Amino acid sequence: MTLTLPAPVRSQSALRTQSPLRTQAPARPHTPARTTAPAAPIDLAGRRTAPRPSIQAAPTAPAPRVRAVPEGTEARGFVLYVGIDEHKALTDGTTLHRVVEALRALAADIAPSSETYAAVALAPEGAGGRDVDVVRLALQDPSALAKHRDAERPAEDRHPAGVIVDISRKRVLLDGEPAGLTFKEFELLQYLVLREGRTIDRHELIEGLWNANDDDVPNERTVDVHVRRLRSKLGDYQDIVRTVRGVGYRFDRHADVSIRQASTPSPDVF
Repeated sequence: MTLTLPAPVRSQSALRTQSPLRTQAPARPHTPARTTAPAAPIDLAGRRTAPRPSIQAAPTAPAPRVRAVPEGTEARGFVLYVGIDEHKALTDGTTLHRVVEALRALAADIAPSSETYAAVALAPEGAGGRDVDVVRLALQDPSALAKHRDAERPAEDRHPAGVIVDISRKRVLLDGEPAGLTFKEFELLQYLVLREGRTIDRHELIEGLWNANDDDVPNERTVDVHVRRLRSKLGDYQDIVRTVRGVGYRFDRHADVSIRQASTPSPDVF
């Protein structure tokens, strides 16, 4: 007869003591975390470059006033003259239409509320000159027109000296400045100039310059007053109107006097 004994029961504490012991590593001392600086930027050649300093936006200042705008007015836009002909545009690999559209797109991108208008300046073939000057002149730029008039003005006007009696324009210039004659004063001077070298008596001046039905028909003494006023406005050149004592007045050709007339001949020449 075989007797079977039950296996000994191990307590929980025994099981714990027989399990392998785990050793815990000693705690490491705490060190502050290191902050790494951002890497320097690298250029296209692979070289590190110095980091750019941070730029803070400057406070917005009020827009300066356009210098050319006087007080009491406001700027409503501007004109940009572009001087380039079709041949130069093709040489640059573009066309005038593309340039216009690019400028319009740029204006719309910078200022979406802006409006644009394009005009092409035309000039005769072979006109010469700078393209931008031709464009300004064709589009009636005031400063370009003034410069063009000065270039076409006769030499006597550009470098005035002495007296210019311009009969075609009804004006008198003294060293380039208008004499400021009245209509009757100019008629009096013109009457003498067109009869240069001949003495005109006062009675002829009255009949030639005034109508018999006029209310202000002068007498001979009044003619002397008109001549005196004319001479005072001629200034240093008042002696171009000579007095012939006891007869009347006359105009003689002077070296410092220039007469301009379109097609008006002297009334004494037939």
